[in-house]
Amino acid sequence: MSEQWNKGRLATAAVVLPEGTTPTGTQGRVLHAALGLFAERGFHGTSIREIGAAAGINSATLYGYYSSKELVLAELVLVGHRELHRRLLDAVDGLTDPVEKLTALVRTHVFAHTDFSLLAVVTNSELHVLSAELAAPALALRAASEQLLLDVLADGVFDVPDARLAARAIGGMGQRVGNWFGPGQDHTREQVADAFVLFALRLAGVRA
Repeated sequence: MSEQWNKGRLATAAVVLPEGTTPTGTQGRVLHAALGLFAERGFHGTSIREIGAAAGINSATLYGYYSSKELVLAELVLVGHRELHRRLLDAVDGLTDPVEKLTALVRTHVFAHTDFSLLAVVTNSELHVLSAELAAPALALRAASEQLLLDVLADGVFDVPDARLAARAIGGMGQRVGNWFGPGQDHTREQVADAFVLFALRLAGVRA
């Protein structure tokens, strides 16, 4: 990622976190501050003191909530995965038709990455920084989300030689949306979702 592209991206992307899955109060301010800094400078380029300053608190107060910078990142990563998995479950609730389910999953996946683009970028690009123990809850949610897609693709109406590879191709396609989507783009979030649904259906062997 070039520095010029990164600055332009940050200028248009709002630092927002999902309601309901994000702590409130001072803890929430810390997470908002950390998200903006991690997106701009990366995990290793951000200090715990800088996070505290951006949140309007000193380091001692911040340590009362998070004893390390890695724990701050782990919380953000978990928030992102919880929000995505919650949305995916809601999207297919009550649906029985596999094509409708695949459509709903892909649209929801895209929207999660457009609505919280910086969170998506930080979650996906910095996950590897976490220890196995701290990454485990998010990875479990990621596996559960992938299983939702695998279960749909396993239905006989689709024609895929390898359902797991197809699921990862579809998921990987959506994960990149956060890296480029934002105000001033040529497409709305709905247009992006519609296009990605078409791509996914074709990848799954469905022809309109």
